[in-house]
Amino acid sequence: MKNFIAGKQITQKNYKSFQPEFINRQWYFDDMELLNLLSKADRQIGRLDMYSDYVPNIDLFISLHVVKEATQSSKIEGTKTQIEEALLEKEDISDEKRDDWEEVQNYISSLYSAIDNLNRIPFSSRLIKETHNTLLQKVRGMNKMPGEFRTSQNWIGGASINDATFIPPHWETVDELMSDLEKFVHNEQIQIPELLKIAIIHYQFETIHPFLDGNGRVGRLLITLYLVGKGILKLPILYLSDFFEKNRTLYYDNLTRVREKNDINQWLKFFLVGVLETAKKGIDTFDSILKLKGEVDEKLRKMGSRAANAQMLIDAMYTHPLIDANKVQTITGLSKPTVYKLLDDMVKSEILVERDIVTRNKTYVFEGYLDLFK
Repeated sequence: MKNFIAGKQITQKNYKSFQPEFINRQWYFDDMELLNLLSKADRQIGRLDMYSDYVPNIDLFISLHVVKEATQSSKIEGTKTQIEEALLEKEDISDEKRDDWEEVQNYISSLYSAIDNLNRIPFSSRLIKETHNTLLQKVRGMNKMPGEFRTSQNWIGGASINDATFIPPHWETVDELMSDLEKFVHNEQIQIPELLKIAIIHYQFETIHPFLDGNGRVGRLLITLYLVGKGILKLPILYLSDFFEKNRTLYYDNLTRVREKNDINQWLKFFLVGVLETAKKGIDTFDSILKLKGEVDEKLRKMGSRAANAQMLIDAMYTHPLIDANKVQTITGLSKPTVYKLLDDMVKSEILVERDIVTRNKTYVFEGYLDLFK
């Protein structure tokens, strides 16, 4: 990587934009520290992926991973929605928080629709555009060409382009740069480990900044899409936004370092540390979920005649750990008085906690489970 050139500054009318080099070419790595990190990250991702095979009903537990990813990725962009708030209904969100809440909900929808689209659309500009379109539906940015690459100049940081922190490439080159990125994704002649490949793709996408809004969220979402699309992960169970958010300054500094100093090795190491730490946390979370499930199942068995309905309810709450009596009635088909008796028994059994959340109805929380994602 000694000869790596990230790109160059191009003079426009009254500013300079950064024009990245194409990435669809052969890459060579000889940094032993980088390769050692790669080996460790690969091992941890392999361990994490094993849970897809042997955790019963693992789909139940993916939903809250997605909610956490949506809140953390959106938090990097300035939203303040917490996991509990993301799980509430729209009418229970105060007016001043509703815009943030809707952006998080759109991120969740974008991820699910993108994963589903992978069954019919390869990892491509088309998939990226469709994902972006879902992300910006009826939220801030909905007037900034959802689902379309930009046709004007954008910039990052600063009140105007004149004091911007970073000015991405001129809009007329976006199509060819994204075409090059797509070719790189599918070029099987390039012998490069997949984790390094997606690290380069993420860097290049953030540098191109092909949309007028939502680039950061889409760029982070692409990491999971790529890993699933390439079969590195069977299911979407690894998300880096939490690591990026907690190390936000380093995240941006390392991306900038590539452009200013041609130091892509440092970015790759940072990315791999993120994969390594996130995979380890994912493994710990699944271990904790399985331990909790065992404890809860034991408590359910002691509930006698209510055990079957309690099991039905708790299965639903692995997906959505906040609930009220009306939803319980919908799930179980029980009468309202029986629902309240069931909920009271589950509170007494220390499975659920009654919480004072500002909603229309009394809220019950599967707190032991929710806490695993905080």
